[in-house]
Amino acid sequence: MTGITAAATPRVAAGTATGPKSRTTTGAGTTGATAEGATRATPDGATGAKGKARGRRRLLLLGGGLALALVAGGGVAAYRTGFFSGVGEPVAFGKTQETAAAAVDMPKGVRMPTGPRAAFVRAARLPDGTQIAKTTLSGPKSGFTGDVWVWVPKEYDEPRYAKSAFPVLISLPGGRGYPTNYWGTGPGLGLQQAVADGVKAGTSLPFILVMPVINADTKHHFDGSDIPGQPKMGTWMADDVPDFTRANFRTFTSRDGWAFMGSSSGGFGAFKHVLKYPDRFKAVIASGVDIVPDSPLWKGNRKAMDENNPEKLAAELVRAGGPDVYVNFQIGTKESGREQVEKFMREYGKGPVHTRLQVIQDGEHNGKSYVRGMREGSLEWISKVMLAPTPDPDVP
Repeated sequence: MTGITAAATPRVAAGTATGPKSRTTTGAGTTGATAEGATRATPDGATGAKGKARGRRRLLLLGGGLALALVAGGGVAAYRTGFFSGVGEPVAFGKTQETAAAAVDMPKGVRMPTGPRAAFVRAARLPDGTQIAKTTLSGPKSGFTGDVWVWVPKEYDEPRYAKSAFPVLISLPGGRGYPTNYWGTGPGLGLQQAVADGVKAGTSLPFILVMPVINADTKHHFDGSDIPGQPKMGTWMADDVPDFTRANFRTFTSRDGWAFMGSSSGGFGAFKHVLKYPDRFKAVIASGVDIVPDSPLWKGNRKAMDENNPEKLAAELVRAGGPDVYVNFQIGTKESGREQVEKFMREYGKGPVHTRLQVIQDGEHNGKSYVRGMREGSLEWISKVMLAPTPDPDVP
């Protein structure tokens, strides 16, 4: 099922997880053809011909948090608003509420933190008092060690939600994707604020954002996959990071509480994980994404590549008849790639594979544009198919 839209949709209701209608409307500012001869920006800000290798696109979204905050127009403002005050101080989430809640019966479908607790330190503080925290995770299944950033909405620490799980949005960067994740190190990009504002407006669920590195070094991209002979980055993102999240936060036992989002190379990984593990993850926002694996590290290993190829994974899901997955693509009118996305939607957006395209007017291949697209419709669409936290009616 396909759609190209950002038309208004119903407000999100707590405790629901229902699929969007198969037909959607076209809204002003959400469709519109890509400009003829559109170009994609290169790392130094120049423009390159449409259709250049993905490596150039990856490098556009570099992982330096401060640099990206500046690009997003939030660099100086970030310091003025205190984003980086108290960096390095210990941070804990929900401990008081969870201790009290553990003494009573928990609602069905809610998993309390399983432990062991990670040692978090503050990476940034947002104007609403919420914090981005960082820790180092040694993945027991992948054998890879890397940093992970997390952000929880203010509702998570409210007593009325002490017995509720929260939906998780694993957020993957483009660019080098190592040793940082710019969604965590660049609060000026506005991802966290977009979620917080959407919660206030009733158009987004209060997602826990989990932001891991996606590559093992700065020289290679691993397609978010377990490439033979290379670090197991697929296992890192699809197994170790979710297990880490369950160890530290109140989460849903159902896949209806688990989703991915990502941009560029991170969008490919996010997109691929949902199609490969539909029993674990339900939905994805994939921005500026390529459709097939292309890392040179595959070295012609066709069988392994096919096992991580979204086209083949989607085709198999259609043949199997489910589970249903929800894929929200985003593309800017000032970047290339729309044709490939629409081709995928035509060929594979059927049966259990529900697809939607958020066209970002004047959007470029960068995080700032993609957050704008999320505000304009993608967050609301994905929120409609995910489980929402449920407040305790007996707690004010």
